[in-house]
Amino acid sequence: MKISRQEVESVARLARLDLDASAVDRFAEQIGDILEYVDQLKAVDTTGVAATAHATALTNAFRDDVVHTHLDREDALANAPERSDEAFIVPKVIE
Repeated sequence: MKISRQEVESVARLARLDLDASAVDRFAEQIGDILEYVDQLKAVDTTGVAATAHATALTNAFRDDVVHTHLDREDALANAPERSDEAFIVPKVIE
């Protein structure tokens, strides 16, 4: 399936791309090649082939949540440059 120069120019205008004449010709040829390949794929018999979302099986690499002990408040605040009774004091970032 071929795509015309006018179609490429129209899509380029919609995408607000400024293409010179050689780029329009090159894109028309490349897009035409892609569309011909898609036509070849349409001819493949996929009867009985289940639809997939990914070409390979995916598994998450998450670890199980494990409860741990937390730092004591005094240990957490021990090296703080500035602190109040129970919290870190940090510089104001929003005026």
